[in-house]
Amino acid sequence: METLKETKVKTLPKKTNEESVSITLDDIMNMMEKDISIPVEEFPNIDLYMDQLTTFMNKNLESAKRNDDDKILTKTMINNYAKCGLLPPPDKKLYTKSHLISLTFIYYLKNILSINDIKKVLDPLYLNFFNNEEFKMEDVYKEVFSYAPSGLDLMREDVSRQVELSHEMFKDAPKDKKEFLQTFALLCEISYSIYIRKHLLESIIDSLPSIDIKKLEKEAKEKEVKAKKEKAEKEKKKK
Repeated sequence: METLKETKVKTLPKKTNEESVSITLDDIMNMMEKDISIPVEEFPNIDLYMDQLTTFMNKNLESAKRNDDDKILTKTMINNYAKCGLLPPPDKKLYTKSHLISLTFIYYLKNILSINDIKKVLDPLYLNFFNNEEFKMEDVYKEVFSYAPSGLDLMREDVSRQVELSHEMFKDAPKDKKEFLQTFALLCEISYSIYIRKHLLESIIDSLPSIDIKKLEKEAKEKEVKAKKEKAEKEKKKK
């Protein structure tokens, strides 16, 4: 089976106005060979400082750039994520593997979902797995992305069907406008399928129970303080 790392990045040269605007099935398949994922084994096992973190993320998600000057992840972005509760704060300015995996999820989700929706998705993930030694964030990530190669194959099949369908459209259109109209039809087909999936995502998120991480952390801390106080009082009574 094709692994995430084996997928090579291919991009198509931009066409001028004088060139054909027709998009072929081969063009689409080349576009869909672009891999924007990070294999789980690539995440470092040591904690990183901010500069090391941004260097790692920008290097490993470089293939996701549309333009060379696009920003993948900056210090400001990371600090803002932490401020709004989207990312757990670092421990003594050090970011763990769980932080890197969290930022990867955020990177993918922010292109589709609102900050509030992402938070609603990630809060229960952090609550259950961020500091869990038995089933870690990397275990979640590995399982989620294990479907990527087969998922991409299914997507290729779906898009190839859409390409073939678009090439059957506008048969009676003016010859010099036909290719543009077919490409426009393909864009509309893909956009509509994305819209439907986005609507489905939002509906699923709306059905999720709300979790107030800060409240739960506060309650846990209060219980810890109370337990320590009770233990100290018991030891005092023994004396």
